[in-house]
Amino acid sequence: MKNLKGEYYNSPFSHVYVEKEVWEHPRTKRILAKLPDADVIEIDHYKDVFCRKGQDYVLQHRAQNLILGAKHGTLLYKGAPVCQSFGNQNFYYTSCMMNCIFDCEYCYLKGMYPSGNLVVFVNLEDIFKEVEKLLLKEELYLCISYDTDLPALEGLMGYVQEWLQFVEENLFSGKKRLTVEIRTKAADSHFFERHFPVPGVIYGMTLSPQIVIESYEHKTPALRQRIAWATQAMTEGYRVRLCFDPMIYCKEWKQRYSEMLEDVFSQIDMDKIEDVSVGTFRVSQDYLKKMRRQQPCSMVVQYPFINDKGVYHYPKELTKEMEQFLVDRLKERIAEKKIFLWEDEEM
Repeated sequence: MKNLKGEYYNSPFSHVYVEKEVWEHPRTKRILAKLPDADVIEIDHYKDVFCRKGQDYVLQHRAQNLILGAKHGTLLYKGAPVCQSFGNQNFYYTSCMMNCIFDCEYCYLKGMYPSGNLVVFVNLEDIFKEVEKLLLKEELYLCISYDTDLPALEGLMGYVQEWLQFVEENLFSGKKRLTVEIRTKAADSHFFERHFPVPGVIYGMTLSPQIVIESYEHKTPALRQRIAWATQAMTEGYRVRLCFDPMIYCKEWKQRYSEMLEDVFSQIDMDKIEDVSVGTFRVSQDYLKKMRRQQPCSMVVQYPFINDKGVYHYPKELTKEMEQFLVDRLKERIAEKKIFLWEDEEM
């Protein structure tokens, strides 16, 4: 594959690295069957490839390889302070995959992982077992699409379908204490032909002004496509959350976000929305350091952020102005109790 600069790259997933442990796993075979032209390489452990020194995240992301492995150790994690819990006390997340096929310049994964390649853990059944154990003790709000975008990879992996079946089985058995959030920027209209709404599952569609999408959210669907997906999802009976998070500062940001909201209000029935989340860009200092080194020409990561206790964010005045502007506009069309604003009390 030749890019615009005349450089050559392999096609995505041209090489697939498979751990010996999962070589015969049914999900491994199912995924490989969809990649008949890939070079398949056996490895001892996914970290042997994913965690090598001297990798270039940005270059690797242009021609991602796929790594299939098993996840051991901790399978469920307590939600991080920089993430919204939506009022849920027992807020957890899990990583079925590491990295994303989308390429947003501001994505914290660029600072979190040493590699731009994609890792898929095929032992979903072990994660399901951990969820069931925790449900015996307490109710659970679980985010399953933080370190990737599961719907964007559904055609290859089918993990959303498996989670839907798992949640439905728990609801059917009378365990109504599990709520799963699937955060996404994908907007495949064919999604609704292969899936079904489950009461315990919320889809969080991330929305940004089109100028932000074009400038920083590479490979992602346009705003109009995301709005259309959310509209169809609600028509089909899915629970939909609109995520205006992270808000990204840009030239004439008030006008850009106003235009975005006008598109949203004119096409989406806000009375049917589950809720909305609002929050400006924030990231840990360690992640941002790596992101800046990898993307020296990126305006969004090179912005002169403020560092508060290890978290970088916009200056407090700008943060408050941006978030309040959006909240005030949203309050015109949706009940205030449905607006969740990310707040760090120590900020």
